[in-house]
Amino acid sequence: MKKDAYSRHVDHVMSAALHGAPAEVGDELILKSWRRCIADYGLDPSRLRAPHIVTSHTLRAHQEQIEQFMGVARVGMEQMYKRVSGLGYVLLLTDAAGVTVDYIGNDAHAAELKKAGLYLGAEWSEQSAGTCAVGTCVAEQAALTCHQADHFDPTHIPLTCSAAPLFDPEGKFLAVLDLSALTSPADKKSQHLALHLTMMYAQMIEDANFLRHFEDRAILRLGTTWALVEVSGEIMLAYDEQGTVVGANTGARRLFRDAAAGVGGRTLAELFELAPADLHRLLRFQDASDRSIVTRGGGRMFYTSVRPPRQRPAARRIAVDAAGDSQASLPELERLAGDDKAMRRLLDQAKRLVNRKLNILVHGETGTGKEVVARALHQSSNRAARPFVAVNCGAIPESLIESELFGYTAGTFTGGRAKGMKGLILQSDGGTLFLDEIGDMPLHLQTRLLRVLSEKEVLPLGADRPVPLDLTVIAASHRDLRNLIGAGTFREDLYYRLCGATLHLPPLRLRDDKRYLIAKVLSEEAELLGRDAQLSADAMHALLSFGWPGNIRQLRNVLRYALAISDGALVMHADLPQELTDQFSATHGTSAVPALPWRETGVEESGDADAGALHAALVRSKWNVTRAAADLNLARATVYRYMRKFGIVPPNQR
Repeated sequence: MKKDAYSRHVDHVMSAALHGAPAEVGDELILKSWRRCIADYGLDPSRLRAPHIVTSHTLRAHQEQIEQFMGVARVGMEQMYKRVSGLGYVLLLTDAAGVTVDYIGNDAHAAELKKAGLYLGAEWSEQSAGTCAVGTCVAEQAALTCHQADHFDPTHIPLTCSAAPLFDPEGKFLAVLDLSALTSPADKKSQHLALHLTMMYAQMIEDANFLRHFEDRAILRLGTTWALVEVSGEIMLAYDEQGTVVGANTGARRLFRDAAAGVGGRTLAELFELAPADLHRLLRFQDASDRSIVTRGGGRMFYTSVRPPRQRPAARRIAVDAAGDSQASLPELERLAGDDKAMRRLLDQAKRLVNRKLNILVHGETGTGKEVVARALHQSSNRAARPFVAVNCGAIPESLIESELFGYTAGTFTGGRAKGMKGLILQSDGGTLFLDEIGDMPLHLQTRLLRVLSEKEVLPLGADRPVPLDLTVIAASHRDLRNLIGAGTFREDLYYRLCGATLHLPPLRLRDDKRYLIAKVLSEEAELLGRDAQLSADAMHALLSFGWPGNIRQLRNVLRYALAISDGALVMHADLPQELTDQFSATHGTSAVPALPWRETGVEESGDADAGALHAALVRSKWNVTRAAADLNLARATVYRYMRKFGIVPPNQR
């Protein structure tokens, strides 16, 4: 940036922020952000700041907080990126703090993107980066484009960024979807479609997460246009068997914004003008010739067929062993492992513990699935209908963890919620409180937690009287808490309160059921994409041979990546990330040739055998590549690629 242009930008920001009118900037949100940067954060637009990239440990903590949502969001991001990949854009997903927890970009420009902060782990809060699409979206919880000189910091002036907020099924601000580019036309209007595309996919991701969250509830989907409601009903309500609304997506919350009592907890009959017969049809998921419905405010809507709830599992079969302990058929636990002896012993132990009144400590390396085990324990217990509340003790800022855990009464904090806040411990009353990375909990809060566990009551900040509660705790840590006790950073009495039983999760590299886990995770990720998938023999061999330092979490990310770039239903060795293929090549002393699923053998073949099988398939199809591809269950592009690899040329081209 030239010196005179740089000076003009600094002068313009300072003048507009301190004295200017919105018209001088052209965007009210940008002007408000400039003012916050100067008045609230004490930032200086003349001081250039390099993008802030958090540490890998901090990044993992932020990712873990919204890990399940990231799986849903990733599917939408991949679909969106297909539409913009040729235009130089990069996609970012940040959490509510503005930390980039996922991104998709062109690997050829990775160094340039990282330098600009359009990369995994970059923090884009206003306090760190000044006015920017992500940071201002976090502050305003509204969609916007921050184009070139809209940025507060001159470092980011070459960028154009469009961002949209994402909310969880309860309406809580959760994340930001951002579409950015390193270069763009000077006119901000050039990004008009980019912003609308970002907003459209943000709604699609939100709605997909809403449907996943309320899969066991009936869903009423509505729209204002009859012709489009079947494919793009923008308003969704989840309700129970009595017709009481238990959830509303962003479109529904917007529709009923003026309702005095909000949406949640009200009945369909309170929200809509329904005759008894119409209400009966909705509660029984019956079809109707007239699918119009009128709100109590007089607005006419149209609804698509009501989606019934997913059926809950049948009652569990209970048997009693010789010792008198109940042994349940618990699918939530049983599907966590294949034939690994250590995991089978752990799950047998877990089945005996699910309904016992004692706290459980889950120990294992990062990524081994500690929260997955905790959720399965909860879902297998008689507490399954009550809340499961997960808290990552290492991810919540120390200044907030006390109020988040214990809650506070009205008037306790300046800027706090007017009615106070119900803490996470109290939210888990009757259910399960999962304390992940318990070893990172500050020492003074360990004392308070110990009192909660011993007294079975919690005292919110600012309250005079404790609140009794029915509390079951599952704690987890990748660190040895006994070593922390010796170092004086963890209370010994709290340790013994938490470890009524201890479950030791083995790392993935030591498990004998890796093939089962690989197939299970592949099926789950493929289902999210709405497609079938299988692994070639060489791809499976590479996955079985890998050391997996990141355990099951790394396995899931690897398969998610492979599915995103694979040509068809078959995931090849070449579709795996380089970290796996490099190790495989080093182990075998040569570059691995992807093994094809030839129907003649059904086993892993050498490159020569693969070439012969491909040639045979082409001969059988009389050199019709489309038929040969169908015969081999491959995409046409993959067949052409292997023909070039093996030097196979059709007779009419020789």
